Amino acid sequence: MKGTYCILIELNIDQSIEIGRKGAIEFKSGFYVYVGSALNSLGGRIKRHLLPTKKMHWHVDYLLDNPNSHIIEVFFNDDGVKHECELAAQIAEGCEGVPGFGCSDCRCQSHLFYFSSKSQAIENCLSGFEKLKLMVKTLEDLD
Repeated sequence: MKGTYCILIELNIDQSIEIGRKGAIEFKSGFYVYVGSALNSLGGRIKRHLLPTKKMHWHVDYLLDNPNSHIIEVFFNDDGVKHECELAAQIAEGCEGVPGFGCSDCRCQSHLFYFSSKSQAIENCLSGFEKLKLMVKTLEDLD
């Protein structure tokens, strides 16, 4: 299974978090949407993000490893194509990106977006998939 995914993350408090070599980043409490892709094993990548402990590799691993953050939902499309940057651009409309987060291998400004409202985070995420005409699946669809 190959494709693109969004992780909806809640951070319970304002805090500074060390993000690997990026160093400390100030995060506001609220909701974050992280956009990623996997062209090898999409299901495995998503399941890895859900693990409580893992080797720190991607920027998002450091955010997810924080005791004040947790995953609310995962949305994904498994059409075999990497839509990561296009989806990030759609989700970015009308919200605040965390500069340089999750996009060290492309020219995007960010692949992590902040929302004060859970409903707005979900709406932007689902709207991004819809605008790209991508069928959305959730954790329930993961085998």
